[in-house]
Amino acid sequence: MTIARPFRAVRYDTSRVALSNVIVPPYDVIAADERETYYTRDDHNAIRFELTRKASDEADADYSEMGETLAQWRSEGVLLRDDEPGYYVMRQRFEAPGGGVLERIGFFAELGLEDYSTRVVRPHERTLAGPKADRLKVLRASRANLSSVFLLYEDREQKLAAILARALETSLIAEAGDDAGVEYALARLTDPDDVETVQSFMGDSPTVIADGHHRYETALAYRDESRANATSPNPNAPYEATLAYFANAYAPGSLLLPIHRVVRKEACAAPPTDEAWAAALPGWQYKSVAFSETDSIATLLETHLEPLAGTPAFAADDAQGTLRVFSREAKPDDDLVVRVLENEVLASVFGLDTEAIRNGAVSFPKSAARAADEVRVGDGCVALYINALSPDDVFDTTAEGEVMPQKSTFFYPKVPTGMVFRDHRP
Repeated sequence: MTIARPFRAVRYDTSRVALSNVIVPPYDVIAADERETYYTRDDHNAIRFELTRKASDEADADYSEMGETLAQWRSEGVLLRDDEPGYYVMRQRFEAPGGGVLERIGFFAELGLEDYSTRVVRPHERTLAGPKADRLKVLRASRANLSSVFLLYEDREQKLAAILARALETSLIAEAGDDAGVEYALARLTDPDDVETVQSFMGDSPTVIADGHHRYETALAYRDESRANATSPNPNAPYEATLAYFANAYAPGSLLLPIHRVVRKEACAAPPTDEAWAAALPGWQYKSVAFSETDSIATLLETHLEPLAGTPAFAADDAQGTLRVFSREAKPDDDLVVRVLENEVLASVFGLDTEAIRNGAVSFPKSAARAADEVRVGDGCVALYINALSPDDVFDTTAEGEVMPQKSTFFYPKVPTGMVFRDHRP
């Protein structure tokens, strides 16, 4: 089902540059005030393939310098293209939010583009027009896939794990580290039997986009306009594929973290009282947990909310010294907890509909500590903490052709830009 081919990557010559100095997070998680840091860290930093130096220059940018820079660096030998195709196995070793060290091992490949209607590559969230238009300008100017789509596949029996681990043991080509403390190892997988096993396994498997929906849909748009300009169909044309990183959703190091919700001050006149909570949520039970300024919100959630995983449950924090933990019995027609939270809690308790949420009435912190801070510094009225979704939630939802509410999952760690590139030109 999924076309995941080995390819000839363009990548940094690590005898010329230190990989740690040139890799960057995906464009959509780089803050405006972080751009200069990456631009000045190294003259060959991959930020030059992602964003303009100043955020204010973005609207008028045609990104022509990206294509010119790519060609120049290849000509100078800063970037090299491998002679033979292969898969590129990447290990990310990192500290889990709850402590302890984990590893996620996946691989980069050339992904054959499929329309969503085929149900081969499945989205889990909706996209916005603005980022797609911006990324399309990048793709047109560079004629290269400079950052990767991140896809999840289903391998409950860990059939590919030994093959990927063996490549890291025998064919290591680069190592790096990033500002978040993630350690990277990159290897080439070229053994014919192993390549055939990986390609065959992926050919029988659908995949779900974990991160990079805008990049994937941009690749589709570029494919369609390239087809329209072509003199004849060419299924092997570079624009018929894109760069993708694949990870097993059921491997120990594939973390699906929750994205919490904070109702902003301007959307909430005052935090709900106990009576208001009870009136708006009939049938829900709740308990109050003392929450002092010295308490760790992560520890409180681990103790009181995580045991309720798999059922409708959330915790509310209005910075007034009490963590309210709500839950109710599951119903036969119950949906994802993120959808329950939107339909029953944000709607009933705070009077917020989907349009209000999209227009900024709610923020989406990627950590409980950040959500707690937003309430305490006065930006938020109430923080709503939830448990993480499971891989089954993601695959079951997308298999039915559905998408999740915005900001339902946070797949950690992110896939950096700069490990490998896919140039459409020879």
